[in-house]
Amino acid sequence: MMIENFKRAKESLPKCRPPFWAFDGHLQSILGHLLPSKTLKEKAEVIHISLQKGPDKVHSKYFEGEKPIVVYLFHGLGGSSEASYMHRTAIIARELGCHVFMTNHRGCGEGAGLASEPYHSGRSEDLSSVIQYGRTRFPHHKHIAIGFSLSANALLLLVSKHKDYILPHGVIAVNAPINLDRTSKNLNVGLNQIYNKTFLRELKSYIKINRLKDVSLVSKAKTMREFDEFLTAPVCGFTDHLDYYERCSAKKYLNLIEIPTVILTAKDDPFVSACDYFEAELSPSTFLHMEEKGGHMGYLSKMGPRTFRWLDVALERYLKTITGL
Repeated sequence: MMIENFKRAKESLPKCRPPFWAFDGHLQSILGHLLPSKTLKEKAEVIHISLQKGPDKVHSKYFEGEKPIVVYLFHGLGGSSEASYMHRTAIIARELGCHVFMTNHRGCGEGAGLASEPYHSGRSEDLSSVIQYGRTRFPHHKHIAIGFSLSANALLLLVSKHKDYILPHGVIAVNAPINLDRTSKNLNVGLNQIYNKTFLRELKSYIKINRLKDVSLVSKAKTMREFDEFLTAPVCGFTDHLDYYERCSAKKYLNLIEIPTVILTAKDDPFVSACDYFEAELSPSTFLHMEEKGGHMGYLSKMGPRTFRWLDVALERYLKTITGL
C-alpha cells in the first residue's frame, strides 16, 4: 500500500528540469552547494547523545514540534548540521509541525572534540543511538529518518543489515553511495577530482581539529581511497580500505529492508553511479525515485522564469506521504 502511495507522490512531482546554466551533473552539484538558501532561525535545544560503544557522543540540535512525528536529519561527508540542505529540510519538517533533530556525526560541526573515533559511511549504530534517544523521549510518536549522501548509505545499512538496532518507522535516503568501492574510484576520474580534493581537505581539517590521530600519514593521502586505507580502516577496525568498502556498502542488503523507504537519486550524479541502483535488488517496501537530472544533491530546476530547488519539493511530498500528513 505504501509503495502505491510513493508512486502517486512521484507522479505528482514535476520533473527536475535544469536551467541552462546548470545543465549537467557537475554544475548541479557545485551550484546547488554554492547558491544561497534559507536557514532555520529558531533557537534549538542542544543535546549530546551518548553512542552505543565507548564514551563518544554526538552533538544534536532539537526543535520541538506540535505533531506526533519526529524527523531525524543526518548530513553527508565533510558536512555538519549547518549544511544548507540540512537547514532547508528542517524548515520543511518544521512547517509540517514535526519535531526535528539535526545531528552532527562524530566530531563534526559543533560536536568537535566529543568523539575519540571518526565517523564513516558504515556508522549505522550512531544513527541508531540518535533514533533510540528520540524514541525513548517520544515513545508514542512516528519516527522518520532522512539521510544525505554518506548518511543515506549508513541509514540504508541500518534498516537492512542492522535490523537488531533501534530503527525509525520510515526512511528517505538521498544520493546514497551504495557501492563505496566504485564511488571512491569515480572520485579519481576527470572533473570528479574536484570533489576528491574538497573531501580530502575537509577530512584532514576534521582529523586535525579532533586530534584523532597523528596526521603524518593522513596528510600524505591524495585520494579518498588512500585516506580510507591510512585512517578509516586501521582506526575503525577494518583490514584495509577494501574491507571497509565491502562491509559498509548498502547495495547488496537493500532487498532486506522491511520498513517504508524512499531512495532519491539522479542519473547524472557525477560520482554515485546509477548502475548500482539498477543492479541492486530492492525489497518490496523500498521505492526508488531516480531523476534524469540533479547531480549530487543539486536538483536545481526551472519552472517558467523561476528556478527552484526540486529536492525540497520532493522531500516535502515524500515526507507527507510517509507520515500520512
